[in-house]
Amino acid sequence: MIKSIAGFFRVISILTFILSATLGEISYHGVSLAGAEFSPSTLPGVHGSSYMYPNQSEVDYFRARDLDTFRLPFLWERLQPVLNGAFDTAELNRLTGFVSSTTAKGATVVLDPHNYARYRGKVIGTTDVPNAAFSDFWVRLANIFKGNHRVVFGLMNEPNTMPTEQWRAAANDAILAIRGTGAGNLILVPGNGFSGGHSWSQSWYGTSNAVAMLSIVDPANNYAFEIHQYLDADSSGFSPTPVSSTIGVERLVGVTNWLRANGRRGFLGEFGGASDAVSLAALSNMLGYLESNSDVWIGWTAWAGGPFWPSSYFMLLEPAGGVHKPQLTTISRFAPPTLPSVSFMPSFNEISFMTKVSYRYQLQTSSNLKDWMPHGAAFNGSGQTVTRSVVPPDFPRFFRVEVSKP
Repeated sequence: MIKSIAGFFRVISILTFILSATLGEISYHGVSLAGAEFSPSTLPGVHGSSYMYPNQSEVDYFRARDLDTFRLPFLWERLQPVLNGAFDTAELNRLTGFVSSTTAKGATVVLDPHNYARYRGKVIGTTDVPNAAFSDFWVRLANIFKGNHRVVFGLMNEPNTMPTEQWRAAANDAILAIRGTGAGNLILVPGNGFSGGHSWSQSWYGTSNAVAMLSIVDPANNYAFEIHQYLDADSSGFSPTPVSSTIGVERLVGVTNWLRANGRRGFLGEFGGASDAVSLAALSNMLGYLESNSDVWIGWTAWAGGPFWPSSYFMLLEPAGGVHKPQLTTISRFAPPTLPSVSFMPSFNEISFMTKVSYRYQLQTSSNLKDWMPHGAAFNGSGQTVTRSVVPPDFPRFFRVEVSKP
């Protein structure tokens, strides 16, 4: 990926143009920060004891590794203790506080009611939890966050054990209600059967998602299907043992073809693996596959970070004793490298910019903004500020810095 600066008096405008023109179509590269959804059988629970929202130090840690999207699981019942009722003030403050602080840093937050299409154990679309109550919940959220384009509305985590048509009706009602507030935010729509990529066209859970979800309707046409996919034998993510280094790709081929054939988009909302060599290769192959199919895949959030996991959890992405997890190192290679902040020296014959360890930098020059040539030797980042000459052999000339991940 190239992120560039251009020379002399047009630095800012050309920089912006080149950046937007050279990034791939994968827009979201992130992680789920779990914790606020913990202890679902303990309601409302005690914040800091039975459950906990992630903090900004975690956001900063993952942002420093170029992840730009944070999926935030939380519980519907904690935010809205009574169906159709007001939101709990303390819980809402925790939610809005995290969203405000995170999006102020230029990151995206995916709201994730982590309820499996249930409220206090009762399934959405029944007399106990009618679709209107689910829509009411989303109308309240949409009215709060519709002014923030960095907030994505994930309708629900992993609907399951219900007719697919029942979930589709609830999703369509909620989408229509959200759009009725004037919110244009991206909406992520999961399928039935835990929204598995491997089972998108299967019918063991009822009518297949491949059939039923074609009837999702969004008046704003700004939605994607949220897919989950793990690497173990049953795709549950409960086992650290991967089937093979290619299993993630193999399980996504069918749903990828379905997305393309039907003009739909996908978002890989959950995936993850252990730290063994086969799992790491599977994760790398998976994300490489998404990049190769970025005409239909718009982003991903890996599972999982968050403040409450035991250190022994095999998919944990948080550092251990200051050491980065191999899984995080693997997935962060697929996030766009950070654009350096560039300054001209007083002579205007040199530029300086901060480099980062694990990145490679190449100064390039062009006379027409199309044909670029190396200007000096490429070098690895050191974490220090470097200065490079921008005296060209002739004029006019433009310059940019190519940043890559070896």
